Amino acid sequence: MRDGSSVCSSVLRLLSSLCEGLTRFVESGFREGSSKVRAVTYEIEIGRGKRGRRAYSLDDIAIVPNRRTRDPKDVSVSWQIDAYKFDIPVIAAPMDSAMSPETVIALGRLGGLGVLDLEGLWTRYEDPQSVLDEIAALAGETASPAVTRRMQDLYQAPIQPELITSRLAEIRASGVTVAGSLTPQRTQEHYKTVLAAGVDIFVIRGTTVSAEHVSKNHEPLNLKQFIYELDVPVIVGGAAGYTPALHLMRTGAAGVLVGFGGGATTTTRRALGIHSPMASAISDVAAARRDYLDESGGRYVHVIADGGMGASGDIVKAVAMGADAVMLGSALARAEEAPGKGWHWGQEAHHLELPRGDRVNVGTVGPLEEVLFGPGHHTDGTSNLIGALRRSMATTGYSDLKEFQRVDVVVSPYLG
Repeated sequence: MRDGSSVCSSVLRLLSSLCEGLTRFVESGFREGSSKVRAVTYEIEIGRGKRGRRAYSLDDIAIVPNRRTRDPKDVSVSWQIDAYKFDIPVIAAPMDSAMSPETVIALGRLGGLGVLDLEGLWTRYEDPQSVLDEIAALAGETASPAVTRRMQDLYQAPIQPELITSRLAEIRASGVTVAGSLTPQRTQEHYKTVLAAGVDIFVIRGTTVSAEHVSKNHEPLNLKQFIYELDVPVIVGGAAGYTPALHLMRTGAAGVLVGFGGGATTTTRRALGIHSPMASAISDVAAARRDYLDESGGRYVHVIADGGMGASGDIVKAVAMGADAVMLGSALARAEEAPGKGWHWGQEAHHLELPRGDRVNVGTVGPLEEVLFGPGHHTDGTSNLIGALRRSMATTGYSDLKEFQRVDVVVSPYLG
């Protein structure tokens, strides 16, 4: 009798588990802001008290040719956001090691969008070249406390509003699209100076940017009101999930950055335990874009992958997962013209209270034009980035970036 009761109890527990699983199955199909049932997310039991979703990095996936092929010369890689059209879907990350006013201009003339860090060395020093040289020459290991301490000291110099104006004026005088970046913490302090200088595209970039930031110590930036009052398109991020991205889209942003940036330099996962595998993150935010398009009656918000794309194959897969464009740091820091001279670092590396980034040696590949368009002399995907994108699109039979977002992918973890 005890055996029968035991069997009955086991069956009941099994049925209960199945019902719970079915409930999760149905509920996970519904997304905020949409009445339609979407793709179901399966959770994995980590332990008795916690479940988690399996997420994939760009290294975990691969694209699959399954239709006709094309001539790479017939493929278009152009991209447009608001009124600004670009020949290539490349935005330079606002990092001092990759972008100076000169390299912003050079990238603009090559068809991309350079973004200057308006809290970086170029707005703290009249002539930052000696500071850049010192950072590049600092002795020590990648994670050296001495290097971090010296960088923190160098970035203690105050931001000078007149330098924001003069740097943006220099870029504008060249005739390329003018874009500058501030963190959410500094936006209210400097945005009027930025707008008065004539910026075309405003970038608000942080490790994680929320449309619903809460603080008891100061008045947080009201993104929706702020963006509504501006006359220029705003790109904001990072976001790494469906819901935060959807909220950022509802603020009126023209583009949302996906990821936490600084893929080659950040130690955020080690320091804060925060990480979001990029393939899944891009796909989630692309789903938010789709649902917001329905919700808003046709307003399209661009998805921009930011971080962890140091090689051409990463760029290809980011677009395949749904990105409209990519924001590159280390890939462009390898150019001969890059201010870092082969060294690369981000804002996180010199944070005064909790540095969570390293200065890393990414080396030098060649001139910026070679990095983007070749001819390539490297077999590791660090040169001719756009040529590789064109060839992948042609091999899979797609003629433009939007079409290429429909390419088939497989889960195939890369072990090499």
